[in-house]
Amino acid sequence: MNFETIKTKNLILKGLSPDDMKSIFETNSKEEIKKILGHRSEEDFLKEENKHKNGFSSYNRSFKLFLLVDKSSDSIIGKCGIHNWNMEHKRAEIGYVMEDENYKRKGLMSEALGAIIEYGFTKLNLHRIEALVGTGNTASLRIMEKYNFVKEGVLREHYFATGKYEDSVMFSKLVDEYSKEKK
Repeated sequence: MNFETIKTKNLILKGLSPDDMKSIFETNSKEEIKKILGHRSEEDFLKEENKHKNGFSSYNRSFKLFLLVDKSSDSIIGKCGIHNWNMEHKRAEIGYVMEDENYKRKGLMSEALGAIIEYGFTKLNLHRIEALVGTGNTASLRIMEKYNFVKEGVLREHYFATGKYEDSVMFSKLVDEYSKEKK
């Protein structure tokens, strides 16, 4: 498979489009899919398979998912990317997860996110990047602060997790803000 790649100091980000994901699911066995996408459990596979069965994109939304590969071990350690990408309005949401506990609290997600933010503004020509962060997710709240995302407000009982509804903090960054920081 020909991945679009972004290289950072410690990571290789391997990009997948909706068409790439469709091809992976239609041409590979379950075990091959789990290996290609770095699934660590049956639950991880079933979540991704469900996305495939229900359609990865809608008529005006898409995504670009990057597998985070540690350069030193060549292991897939997480995912990061652009989703809920509305091409007409040039906005998208960022999302990320570090799936290997051994790689948390080392600055790797922050490193990956910097590359994804740059990719979104320079390659995808986004005007706005959004992030929704749980109010108790201190690591993600710190990343939003590090990258100077603007807090826009709180979405009350926005998502259902661990048996209860939880709030999300809405953040955004505009291309003009990004451009000023790069000067």
